[in-house]
Order: sequence, then structure tokens, then C-alpha cells
Amino acid sequence: MQNLLRSYQLFSEAEIESLGPFLRSRRLEKGDYLIKAGKICTEIAFVQSGLLRSYYTKDDGDEITYCFTFENTLMTAYSSLITGLPSSENIQALVPTELWVLQKRDLEALAQRSINWILLQKHLAEQQYVELEKRIFSYQKEKASERYRELLLAQPHYLQQIPLQYLASYLGITRRHLSRIRREMLERAN
Repeated sequence: MQNLLRSYQLFSEAEIESLGPFLRSRRLEKGDYLIKAGKICTEIAFVQSGLLRSYYTKDDGDEITYCFTFENTLMTAYSSLITGLPSSENIQALVPTELWVLQKRDLEALAQRSINWILLQKHLAEQQYVELEKRIFSYQKEKASERYRELLLAQPHYLQQIPLQYLASYLGITRRHLSRIRREMLERAN
């Protein structure tokens, strides 16, 4: 996590070290939740290792996966975190996952000490917006096969660990269509 904070080029080493007492280690087993729908999110998690899936459940019970979070990334139920309202999303571990967790109240306490923590929050909000925009544009501009190829290039190791139904939901296609895409890519590779 310290390397991630250094990459933002906002903090002094002393500021980065001041985060240490506020961080708590947490392990999620496969299937465990960082947050469930209906609960208020009060924390931000850094994924040290593992894989998280964010999804919501439609009225008919169908689960829609809209995000995967890989290691060395921050994750939270952002809307709930900033509004203080119950989350409409679930964040679940797909594999055993090691996290470093920071409570919102502790981040606010750090922000009282240094404006750089406020700048980090601004940066994270901007990142969330950019990711959301990219996701919307990819659905409008790209075929499912292109979205799958991009994910395959970016995260080949984890792609094998994501159950097909979650991957198909993330891509906005059926499992059958995903199988066809994978088969066609395999045929082209041979």
C-alpha cells in the first residue's frame, strides 16, 4: 500500500508512515464479503492479494457483476462511503484475499492533519469517475469479444479464477456467448 501512496506523489514519507497505525489487516476467504447490500460502507480496502467481485442483485434475483478488483488496488462501496447511505452493491472475495483496511473516520482524521489526504480523496473520486466512464463507453463502442480480450491481456492470471457466470455477466453476455468467444479466440491462436 505504501508503494501505491508513493505513486500518487502527494505524500512525504512521514505522511505515508502516519497511515500505519490506522490500517488493519483482514483476510477474506473465498465467498466472504467486504460489504453486503443494505449495509453502510465505512471503510476503504487495499487489496494486497486476491480478487474481489462487485455485483448487485436485480429484482428477479439475477446477479449482475460490474467490477473485478485485482491486487494492488483500492476498493470500497464508494457511493455508500460518501453518502452514508446503505450500499446497493455487494463486494465478495472470489479467492482468498488479503486486505489492508482503513476506516473512513481515520481517513478524515488524517485529512485534519494534512491537505494531502484530501487531495488523495479527490484523486480517488476522479479515478472512480474515469473508470465508470470507460466502462460505459466500452459497452457502447466495443463488442463483447473486444472487452474480453482487453481483460485477458490485463489480468490473464486472474481470469482463470473467475467463474464463467460472473465473467459473462461482467461482459454483458450469456455464458453460451462467452464460450463461443473463448472457442473462437482459441481457434485463432492455433
